[in-house]
Amino acid sequence: MVDPVVLVTGAASGIGAAAVRLFAERGHRVVAVDIDKAGLDEFAELDGVVTLAGDVAQEDTNTRAVELARERFGRLDAAVLNAGIGGGGPLESPGAVERFDRLFAVNVRSVVLGLRAVVPALRAVGGGSVVATSSVSGLRGDPGTWAYNTTKAAVINLVRAAAIDYAAEGIRVNAIAPGGTVTAMTAGQVADPEFSAFITRRIPAQRWADPREQAEVLWFLASPAASYVTGVTIPVDGGLSANGGILLPPPART
Repeated sequence: MVDPVVLVTGAASGIGAAAVRLFAERGHRVVAVDIDKAGLDEFAELDGVVTLAGDVAQEDTNTRAVELARERFGRLDAAVLNAGIGGGGPLESPGAVERFDRLFAVNVRSVVLGLRAVVPALRAVGGGSVVATSSVSGLRGDPGTWAYNTTKAAVINLVRAAAIDYAAEGIRVNAIAPGGTVTAMTAGQVADPEFSAFITRRIPAQRWADPREQAEVLWFLASPAASYVTGVTIPVDGGLSANGGILLPPPART
């Protein structure tokens, strides 16, 4: 039996790093891609994991990642297009458009380029799965983060459209929408006792997620267990997006 091969972007930390380790544990060969070379070096001890340092907002990085999968492992069966950055600020503030352009490049353009690069490789093996990382912030608005909200919403509709285009070829395209997760991006929020408690109280599950919990859903969507699932975005948010926000959910039992 041939070991399946997965490409993971945004692999050096957080959800991406958790995904690399989870897929490797479960028998996948992994191509891990990130702009942070030092972070990628953390995978040196993992068998079956090769790394590529590069900016996935650039076409050549995505092309090289797929070439690397084929050179080292002979195929590609799935891709987790997870790279993303945060950011915000008032719409009318100086530099707002420039910040939005960078957010769009990393959060949306990289998914477009990733799809363009991986689809031919998936087609060559008779089909496969692509999973992107959106956010609960793509499902609703948040104050002060219009740019991030916009990019993550774009990913959700990109997934829908691409899923329709490639379904007949056996290529599935889905996304997850993480809620509050303990990663490098949220480290400052988690470390702030007042803000962390404020957010936690609004999550029905009454806690932040571990990146591994997000990776488990990425795994499911990439796996044959989700063979009839395409074009969907699954919130992985402890119930946050289910709450209308007018009333607080019940507190944790002590």
